[in-house]
Amino acid sequence: MSTIEQLIHDVAIARNEFIDCIKNINEQQAAFKSSPDEWSIIDNTEHLFWAEQGAIFGMWKILYAIRDGKSERTFESDHKEWPIEKLIEQTWKEKEIVPPMAAPRLGGTLIFWRLSLAGLQPLLENFGKDLQEDELRLQAHPHPISGAMDFQQRLEFLHFHILRHLGQVQSTIVKIKQKA
Repeated sequence: MSTIEQLIHDVAIARNEFIDCIKNINEQQAAFKSSPDEWSIIDNTEHLFWAEQGAIFGMWKILYAIRDGKSERTFESDHKEWPIEKLIEQTWKEKEIVPPMAAPRLGGTLIFWRLSLAGLQPLLENFGKDLQEDELRLQAHPHPISGAMDFQQRLEFLHFHILRHLGQVQSTIVKIKQKA
């Protein structure tokens, strides 16, 4: 398995874990918030959709800009070749504020956001087929919080990010069960 295939596979596994975790949650439970500043399961799922859709769009856009000579075919950054965990540790605060483009804003039903999130996997897989191994360490579009990242870090981030929100959703599910 190539590095790109492994990275895409890792995202698929995390996505499947997230979706499996919420598959038996009803709409009332999905809207539950134990406090006003906490996200519901719907909020978490909608956020993951917007964040990943934006990431895939941004990666594909910059990849073609690089190939067309409209962007540098390089990556020079203090974050160069850092594993995603170190990059997050060095660039994130304890409680980050979600960038507006990735903020949950429409609400709606969990089933819609769950299926929408699942629908991003084929898009990501096709991006992975387009991306070449020698392009993994080229600079992708910057992350709104962490800044400069290469394509490998961007793909690692998708995996990390889904697992981060999986933990939040699991915590919410525990609170829902305690409330019942």
